[in-house]
Amino acid sequence: MCPAADWRIPLKLPMNSKMSTSATYWKEFFREWPAGLARKGVLVTSFGEQIPFSGFLTGDMFLAIERVTPDTLGARMLVFPYEAINALKITDVVKTETFTKLGFAGAPKKAS
Repeated sequence: MCPAADWRIPLKLPMNSKMSTSATYWKEFFREWPAGLARKGVLVTSFGEQIPFSGFLTGDMFLAIERVTPDTLGARMLVFPYEAINALKITDVVKTETFTKLGFAGAPKKAS
């Protein structure tokens, strides 16, 4: 087998390759996933799919997710570029404090 085809070799970005801003944000979001949040949810992709997942792995250019149930071809793992992510649905009840660790902030309190 050709060493470049070995799945254990980490994928590296070519020096002249740039990710879109959106893709960069998604990569950082998944890499900084809060410890108190279950690693599951539903990904909405640019392919028009909503994919429930129960785990994931991050790479430099791709996200690998484990489907909750196999697709129609029996596939459980899906690897796709961060650019293909349109939204993330969180399926668990989550306290808002969980998202402050990711940089989210609430609206300022209104004066009474």
